[in-house]
Amino acid sequence: MSVLGSQASTRATAGLVVAAAIVTAGLVVSPSAVIGALESLTGDPLTFGLVVAGLYAVRPLLAWPTTPLAVVVGYGFGVTLGIPIAMLALLTSVLPVFLAARKISVSGNGPTQPPQVSAAETQAPDQPTESASSTGVVDRTLERAGGVASRYFETAGPVRGMTAARLAPIPSDVSTCAAAVSGVTLQQFVIGTILGELPWTIAAVFVGASAATVTTSGLGELGIALSIACGLAAVFLLAGPTYRLLQTRSQAASRSPTEG
Repeated sequence: MSVLGSQASTRATAGLVVAAAIVTAGLVVSPSAVIGALESLTGDPLTFGLVVAGLYAVRPLLAWPTTPLAVVVGYGFGVTLGIPIAMLALLTSVLPVFLAARKISVSGNGPTQPPQVSAAETQAPDQPTESASSTGVVDRTLERAGGVASRYFETAGPVRGMTAARLAPIPSDVSTCAAAVSGVTLQQFVIGTILGELPWTIAAVFVGASAATVTTSGLGELGIALSIACGLAAVFLLAGPTYRLLQTRSQAASRSPTEG
């Protein structure tokens, strides 16, 4: 394995270890265990705001969803202040994830680049080892995932694709990382995030503002209806690009036998 290939494998393995640690931490330190203690702080808006800001700051490290935090913001600040505060807090929470994922992707020459092999390896390749085999599987898996994400944003368009990804009921950090490794610019990412997350944030803030006590259960019964509505909106946004892609492939397939 070349030096560059070894470094890429090390980064990929380290990334998986970090991701596993974050998921484990999120399972051990659940939002309900922490947010449940916030109710006593609502009498002091400044302290409440600082604690909520801290929760948004550690959210990516614990793989927490953003909706329960928006509910808490609505409970503490009401609808008028809660919506802009929750949106701003969400952006500041996902931006570090986006920038970190993009930096790792760029330093690794992008997820869709083929592995680099030195001339020495071409002339006299080493015998494959178990470690090399496992890291190779990791590299190929990440390469395929990056390729799928890149094709998605290329087909849908950066802003449209980001908006649809945010509307769909999938983990926020998954779509963030997918956008980062697919060449979505910072401006496109921010615009798509605002458009896609706004319905979720408005609903969560309203639920929190109308709650008698602080809750971490998310949107409750409203969540099902909102998930369906946002899912349908995402499908509607992607219908045009999907149709054009299928039409292009169909035309290419129909011309292929003639050209052959």
